[in-house]
Amino acid sequence: MWDFITQRREEILFASWQHFSLVAQCLVLATLLAVVIAALVYRNATASGLANGLSAMGLTIPSFALIGLLIAPFGFGVVPAVIVVTFFATLPILRNAVVGLSGIPASVVESARGIGMGRLRTLATVEIPMAWPVIMAGIRVSAQMVMGIAAVAAYTLGPGLGGFIFSGLSRLGGANAFESVVVGVVGVIVLAVVLDLVLVVIGRLTTSRGIRVR
Repeated sequence: MWDFITQRREEILFASWQHFSLVAQCLVLATLLAVVIAALVYRNATASGLANGLSAMGLTIPSFALIGLLIAPFGFGVVPAVIVVTFFATLPILRNAVVGLSGIPASVVESARGIGMGRLRTLATVEIPMAWPVIMAGIRVSAQMVMGIAAVAAYTLGPGLGGFIFSGLSRLGGANAFESVVVGVVGVIVLAVVLDLVLVVIGRLTTSRGIRVR
């Protein structure tokens, strides 16, 4: 195992960076999509219920099946990996964003509107900051989930540590097959822990002190 790691150190580090970068960038995109959708539907009970229902249904789709469906229109490479990771990353964040925005007291919104704030300004400076801890919790859940999905997305020859896993599985019983799988799996676990710690710090830095104390 030690020889396998030392001989492929640069390859492992590069694949780890690709994996982390793929998940981080997809999380940013998913957060933007989820917050925009939540802002459009959370005031309507029917629309918010539909959004939550679709989020729950989306999580039942096997990631491997979705990847297989995307190969035909998009081929192999980065594009299907980004689509799959972003899709699954959006679902938990969307549900939490709807819950967080819906839970803000109407009196707070009315007070903001009463001092002259417009609809968009109230949303951007009052509602989203108040709902941010709930949204951030969804982002953390999403990050842990899609870290593994990003490894599965390597089936499309996408970037990341999943390549080590699939390479080892395809040569199971052969030389360095077990080492390759272990490096991929352990690497994904380590990256998941690192990303969660990063998100904890980001959450503390981006959450109002008054909300944290409350």
